[in-house]
Amino acid sequence: MKKIGSYMAFFGLFAIVLGFLDRVPSILMWIYNWGDTTAWIIKIALVVVGGILFFVGGTDDESQEEIEQ
Repeated sequence: MKKIGSYMAFFGLFAIVLGFLDRVPSILMWIYNWGDTTAWIIKIALVVVGGILFFVGGTDDESQEEIEQ
């Protein structure tokens, strides 16, 4: 879950930064179909949910193996 959360947070922040530079990634162009406010809500939600998944995600497999030994 940590990996998914970090990807979500990264892409959310990436979309926000690129939005300020007028360079929206084509994969996120669909969020602008509903307007700017909805696009902001989706980008912020990506960052927040990604951060929650990252911090609540538990330990990685490698660190779990170290704990067991």
